[in-house]
Formats: sequence, structure tokens, C-alpha cells
Amino acid sequence: MAKVDVVMPKMGESVMEGTVLTWSKQVGDEVELDETLLEISTDKVDSEVPSPAAGRIAEIIVPEGETVEVGAKIAVIETDVDAPVGGDGSSAGPDAAAAEPEVSEEAKPAAPNIEPVAEEAAEATGAGAQANAEAAPPVASGGGERTEVVMPKMGESVMEGTVLSWAKQVGDEVELDETLLEISTDKVDSEVPSPAKGILVEILVQEGETVDVGAPIAIVATGDGAAAGASPAPSAPKQQPAAAEAGETPSAPEKSYGMTGRALAGDGSPLAEPAEAEVAARGPLQRRGEDGRFYSPLVRSIASAEGVSQRELESIKGTGTEGRVTKQDILGYVKQRTSAPAQTQAAPQQRQAPAAQPKQGAKPAAPPPSGDYGDRVEIIEMDRMRQLISEHMRRSKDTSAHVTSFNEIDVTNLVKARENNKRAFQQREGVKLTFTPFFVRAAVEALRTHPTLNASVEGKRIIVKKDYHIGIAVAIGTKGLLVPVVRDAGQKNLTGLTHAIADLADRARNKQLMPDELQGGTFTVTNVGSLGSLMGTPIINQPQVAILSPGAIKKRPVVVEHPELGDIIAIRQMMYVSLTYDHRIIDGSMGASYLQAYKDALESIDPNEAI
Repeated sequence: MAKVDVVMPKMGESVMEGTVLTWSKQVGDEVELDETLLEISTDKVDSEVPSPAAGRIAEIIVPEGETVEVGAKIAVIETDVDAPVGGDGSSAGPDAAAAEPEVSEEAKPAAPNIEPVAEEAAEATGAGAQANAEAAPPVASGGGERTEVVMPKMGESVMEGTVLSWAKQVGDEVELDETLLEISTDKVDSEVPSPAKGILVEILVQEGETVDVGAPIAIVATGDGAAAGASPAPSAPKQQPAAAEAGETPSAPEKSYGMTGRALAGDGSPLAEPAEAEVAARGPLQRRGEDGRFYSPLVRSIASAEGVSQRELESIKGTGTEGRVTKQDILGYVKQRTSAPAQTQAAPQQRQAPAAQPKQGAKPAAPPPSGDYGDRVEIIEMDRMRQLISEHMRRSKDTSAHVTSFNEIDVTNLVKARENNKRAFQQREGVKLTFTPFFVRAAVEALRTHPTLNASVEGKRIIVKKDYHIGIAVAIGTKGLLVPVVRDAGQKNLTGLTHAIADLADRARNKQLMPDELQGGTFTVTNVGSLGSLMGTPIINQPQVAILSPGAIKKRPVVVEHPELGDIIAIRQMMYVSLTYDHRIIDGSMGASYLQAYKDALESIDPNEAI
């Protein structure tokens, strides 16, 4: 027999400690490998911690509400479940200690790492792969296998994902790499393919639910495992495992927001907990409110401890992503409520008649319109992409002092060079030769002599970037746009730029981008001319300080200086180009100088150049 230590996992480079929110298992309970043991919280994310081994809980070292450093021991699992259990949860018997040497550090399972763990999958499939669903090792079941599908990693900074829609339902057959569902993060939406061929026997996360990277979201089974595991309806995730199984109302955790484990009154004595009858009448706080907002376990635990009802929780204005209520929001509300007697007196009445909660897994009803618009209108709710674009554009206008300058460029030689090379280029390279790679190459050449445009602003500091990571605006039908980034564009020739741009644009339109491919840009090019616009005044893509917008190429009669004939009128391919820049650090003279350098780069192209 052996004992396995459970330690506080690392949840990011800057996270040094975590708080135990709730234990899903108690001393003496049996646990399976990767079964949820407890829920923890840091200042950045809440997450469930899976068991590192199958066995029985022999000891819980850190109680709910306590905060400990990353790597500290928080529990012990006894892997021999047949051994008798003593009163303290440890194996009984006089020879137990002698017969149970602890596993050496080398033999112990690694501490559960809650950081995204799909790097190997991303490297195996390349940068252009779909968001691959991770699969736990298949478990044999009566001649078949059950493969666990988990929330995939979508980038270094992405710690959770939301299930938007299931493409398959329980009982449906799925092929390997066939789309199972569509997920969303705060940066990108993506389709998740099946990691195995078989039958979808269980859906663990419903549409609209948000879970951490690495959390199980479905099970695909083959052979006898499919027949044995198929269930008639999707299973809903449990809100409060320990209390729900016992048929009891979950008790509120202690009011602990730090090392003390309890919230203290002004005289240092513990604050009184809400009466049990009052808690029972109020009911458990829901993971997702009627307005569709998600409430993290940490926020719910604080709200429950402070006697905040579901209705009150939903009334709080959130400052987090998509209006989520953060720890600071709930604590601020509690402080304000405590100082307002009228609100405090009204709280019991609200608790007596809480708002009706939607059924688990059901989509929240849309709030009614704020005004009477009559019958001749159509109300369209913003989808996630439009909400993100709206927030990003508004924030950019609030941040940067926008100024736009224009120039006119004779791109006749550019058009001839492309026409002379496009057929042979496509046959040789397998991708179309468009104007965008030429625009990006010229933009980088102009940036080399105007480095301030390849920068960002942090307070009173200008951060000039030495690498040229160029964002390319890609229209996604009528839904909106994405701006994937061509990394190290300054080190690529025209052929390399063409391949990179074509790949990113194709994957952007097919929801196959990774979130990391949408961040880190230093300068953006948005080719409004490809959509037929003569010119545009784009909004800066924060935290950048400039964005370039080539317009449509049109034949026009222009005055040309001929070396022998003097001024003549000729038909030329002309294009307007605009540059929007941040006037906090870029003046009009620098903006005009950059446009002139860009113009010179395009007009100097050799029409007979072999590409």
C-alpha cells in the first residue's frame, strides 16, 4: 500500500498561492483517478483540482477557507482502498506504518497542473491546426473504450472556455476529427474535433457553461463501451456535489478571503453566519444567472457567506469580461450594502421570494427590450464576436487620440508585376498571389525608418518594438472581423508573406485560429480596397499606435511627368492609402513621412521582377 500527496497546483507563472474553496470529497471517501477532489481559487482564476491517483482520502490537511503556497501538501490519498480506516482517516492496525512506506519523490505522481496542457498537441499538428480536443487515456469497458474529451488549450493566456453549441448529441456517431462542438474564449471562437471514432455517450458541459482548460466536457465510446455508456439525455454538471448527493442545502463557506479563514467584525470577533432557515429559504446560488452571466465559484462563495441572494447578485454591475462579477465587485457591493441600512432591511424580503431560476442546462431568457419600438422593428442580440469588437473599438477610441492622414499612390508597376507572376506563382506555390503581401512588405520597409509607429504606450513610456508582427484584418462574412498576426514579417520574403497571410485568412474564416495568433501584433494593415472601398479611416488596434489602410485600385487619368514629352495625361492604376495613428506620440509630420516612405516602396516595384 502507498500514500500519494495532493499538493496545491500551480495555476500560472505569477500565481504563488491558492485558497481552498470547497472539498468535494471527505476523509474516508473513495476517489477515482482525475476525479474532482476540491475547488481552489487564486486572484486570477477558480478551478477544480483532480485526484492524482485512485484510492481513498486518508487525510485533509488544508480546510476550506485556508490559503497556502503553491506546492504545499493539502491532502493525502491512500491507494489501498481495502485497508481499514481509523478515526482520523488513516489506515488502522499496529503494523500499518511499517507496511506503508511513503512513495519516494521520484515515484510520486506530479502535482496536478491546472495550466493549459495542450502544447504537445499544438506542436504535433502545427500552427495551422484546429483547436484539438484533448483526450484522456482510453479506459477499456467490456471490449470497448471510453475516451474523455476535455476542454482544449487555446493559448498560453487562456485558462477557460465556454461551450457555444454542440454539433452532436448523446447517441450520435462521430468520426475521428469530426466536429463535436464549438467553444469560445475571450479571444476567439473555435470548433473542437472528436479525438476518437465512436458514439457520443455523455455530454458533461451544457451550452453556455464555462469550464477550465483540461476539464472533461464529453465522453466518446467505442464497441461495448458505447452500448454500456450511452445515456438517454445529457448529464448536467453538478453545482454542489457533496451537499446535492446528501439531499441538503449547501451550507455557506466560512467568510474567508485570506489566511484567517473567517471574516471578522470591528471588535475582532467572528461575524455571525446567516440563520440556517434563512439560508435554506434563499436557496443555492446559481452558476449562471437569468441574464446569462457566469458567476465564478469564488464570487458565489463570498456571496453565500455574506447572505447575498441570487437577485442581489444579478443586480451587481460587473467589471470583468462580458460584465462578469469579480471578487472586487462582490466585496465592494457587500461593503456598500453594509453601510446602507435601507438596503440591509430590504434584503430579507428579497430572500423570502427569490427570483425563479432557470433549469440546469437551459439557455437563459433574453431580457425584454428597454423601450416600446412598435411592430415594425427586428431586435437582434449581439453575438459574442460583435460584443468583443464593440468593446475593443470603444476602448481604443477612449485610449488613443486618433488622427488620419492620406496619400495617393501610382501602383501601375505593382499591378503589372502581379499580373506577370500570378499564374506561375500559384502553380509553383499552391496559393494565390494577392496585393496584400506587397502592402505588408512595403509597410515593414517604411516601419524600419519610422520605428515609433511600431510601438505601444505604457503610461508615460513609449515601448518601441524591434520585431515586426503585422496584424492582417480579415472579414468574417457579415459577422465581423478578426486580426490574426503574421509573426516576424520583417524576416519573410514576398513568398513567405503570401503563404503566411493565406494560411491565417483561411483559418480565420473557418474558426481554426488559436488565441495566441490574434495577439502580440505591433502594427496592423487592413485592406479595405479588397472590399471595394476607395479609402477608410480605421480605428487603431490596441495597444498598437498605428493602422494602415490601402484602398481600392482604380484606373484614372492622371498627369504624368514624361522625361521627353513633359507633362502628359495617362491612364494609370491609382490607389488611396490612409494611416490612422495615435497623436499622443505621433505627430502629423511623422505620419506624412511614413506614408511617403510607403508610397516610395510601392512605386519602386519593378514590373518585370520575377517573384
